[in-house]
Amino acid sequence: MIDKKQFYINGEWIEPSQSNDFEVINPSNEEVCAKISLGGKTDTDLAVKSAKDSFINWWNFPKDEKLKLLNKFI
Repeated sequence: MIDKKQFYINGEWIEPSQSNDFEVINPSNEEVCAKISLGGKTDTDLAVKSAKDSFINWWNFPKDEKLKLLNKFI
């Protein structure tokens, strides 16, 4: 069974601000296949702030450097 109870925010795995576990059910056999954590307001606010900060950094990144990075995915 998969056990994913941390969130990947700002480049690191962190524990949720409060415990709120959720069992994921496999629809083919109706058995629990994973346990995950559901984020709360604090976790969501932290993730959104991190995303906004990352966007600002990306926005200010030089165009030619952006193109080099993006071309690595093609």
